[in-house]
Amino acid sequence: MWSEAGKLGFIGVNLPEEYGGGGAGMYELSIVMEEIAAAGTGLLMLVVSPAICGNIIARFGTDAQKQQWIPGLADGTITMAFGITEPDAGSNSHQITTTARRDGEEWLLNGRKVFISGVDQAEAVLIVARTEDAKTGKLKPALFIVPTDAAGFEWTMIDMELQNPEKQFQLFLDDVRLPADALVGSEDAALSQLFAGLNPERIMAAASAVGMGRFALNKAVAYVNDRTVWKTPIGAHQAIAHPLAEGKVQIEMAKLMMQKAATLYDAGDDWGAAEPANMAKYAAAEACVKLVDHAVHSMGGNGLTSEYGLAPMLSLARIARIAPVSREMILNFVAQTSLGLPKSY
Repeated sequence: MWSEAGKLGFIGVNLPEEYGGGGAGMYELSIVMEEIAAAGTGLLMLVVSPAICGNIIARFGTDAQKQQWIPGLADGTITMAFGITEPDAGSNSHQITTTARRDGEEWLLNGRKVFISGVDQAEAVLIVARTEDAKTGKLKPALFIVPTDAAGFEWTMIDMELQNPEKQFQLFLDDVRLPADALVGSEDAALSQLFAGLNPERIMAAASAVGMGRFALNKAVAYVNDRTVWKTPIGAHQAIAHPLAEGKVQIEMAKLMMQKAATLYDAGDDWGAAEPANMAKYAAAEACVKLVDHAVHSMGGNGLTSEYGLAPMLSLARIARIAPVSREMILNFVAQTSLGLPKSY
């Protein structure tokens, strides 16, 4: 499916035309994500490869980096994972301990990452590390492209109770030696550069959740229109109909916020896109989790059968609440940034 989507031009629809992309934006890529998820098989690496990594390289990479990576990212022949989360630095990315040290003209990377998606199908991982300033001793974040076959780079799969083609991995970087041109953008500006990848990440997470919610809703509506008890389709009963109708309302509102975030991002307003991107992710996740639960419940025992394909979504939908940022951290962001309340953490 990934290969087919790449051949048809869907994977790189947001990437620059001069490097083989579609020349559109996050608005269009979110449409691709939503529709694929609404068909029942969301492609998680769409969030990571073209949206996070592709956008960062397109905006901050050198021309040589763009020519090397973007054509493959656009047509799906190259997949790039993204490594930021660490065992002891989950939501607090400021505390990452993976370090990059200069060694002549090269870099040496050391550290650990966890819950990194799709490493087994990736040619490289965009790693968030921290460079060590010899004068001040302070650590500064920076982004590095690490080929998955680099010496000293290893990964192990994490067992997950999920039916999902993309797997999760723990990464080990032990004196991984990289050339100077592995650094993407400035070694001092990764926080601003991360906005170029993390806003799209939230937009795509929202698109995935909206699509999953639509898939569950469509399955449930078809079922409750057909399932008849005491000579009446069960969809006629408000106990069945109202939760599904409420889910429809919430999904549509989340989609509008997602489209607002994508529109602002595509206009170049990184900071302006941050609030709606986070809100869209929060709203879509909440709507998706509730809709999947209502859909399964409205179908009774059939909602848990393999035939109808909804049971695996009970756990998949939960991911939308947890990743790429938890609902609680989004509420922290909104409270502090949108409402001006004191920081709580």
